[in-house]
Amino acid sequence: MNDRHLLSIADLGREGIEDVMRTADSFREVAGRSIPRVPALRGKTVATLFFEASTRTRLSFETAAKRLSADVMSFAASSSSLEKGESLRDTVETIDAMGVDAMVVRHRSSGVPAQVTAWTSACVINAGDGQHEHPTQALLDCYTIREALAQRRGTEDSQNGADFAGLRIGIVGDVKHSRVARSNVLAFSALGAEVVLVAPRTLMPPSLDGWPVKATADLDSVIPDLDVVYLLRIQAERAGQVLLPNLDEYHERYGLTRERSNRLAAGALVMHPGPMIRGVEIAPEVADLPSSLVTRQVRNGVFIRSAVLFHLLGAADSGEAIDA
Repeated sequence: MNDRHLLSIADLGREGIEDVMRTADSFREVAGRSIPRVPALRGKTVATLFFEASTRTRLSFETAAKRLSADVMSFAASSSSLEKGESLRDTVETIDAMGVDAMVVRHRSSGVPAQVTAWTSACVINAGDGQHEHPTQALLDCYTIREALAQRRGTEDSQNGADFAGLRIGIVGDVKHSRVARSNVLAFSALGAEVVLVAPRTLMPPSLDGWPVKATADLDSVIPDLDVVYLLRIQAERAGQVLLPNLDEYHERYGLTRERSNRLAAGALVMHPGPMIRGVEIAPEVADLPSSLVTRQVRNGVFIRSAVLFHLLGAADSGEAIDA
């Protein structure tokens, strides 16, 4: 991992992804203790700067920081001086002056976390920027798949499920506007999986040059061959235009209906980054099947974000702080 920031999955590569997942195993063990807290980041301050609405990511990072004994400073744009006309730079520099060690940044515009690195001496973690990337979501998705593969193979050692080679993962939905899709394509491919994007033309990027993927507009033609179906929400707040005739038609052609779920291969996994819109990208009853890993993704997000914070802020102090 870049020893200062995490802005993109490209900052990690295969070795870095696997290293974060190994560390997340330690924090999964910590979560099972009667007091799920370690002193790894005692004396550190983590600021969560969310300029866009979030539930899972913000709470996940704040929970992770607190379990590492860090102090947490939570910033919400809607109740800040930004409403009075303060610039983004002045806001960041104000928070930096308070003495923070890490900034977890989400913003509706691509590239903002990278720009923030020029305004602070703190570590910066990209918690989702526009249509660019969401690296910790991709990490927790890889971790969740690896964990499920290990359980399928009958072992408690999730490292034995680490091999993604031969896996066929379908990312279905609004690929065009999805930062999750971009990070996941990089992560899944780095680990050796085959990725196929499934979307209507209006929800596919204008060019896939350089993307290590296949693409199709026909979900029914690929669904029996998928090991993982990864569903994306329609990003209406980013689209800014009407890209679909109606949501009922979308559900009929691209939603994971009960009939389609019955055509999945035995053991196929169903994933979604949330928030799920039941009845659009996934049928309500399918969302609650045992094959759905949506709740597990949320749980694993705390372990992964603990691992990322530890690598950026605490790894130099060795693993003794985890074992304590």
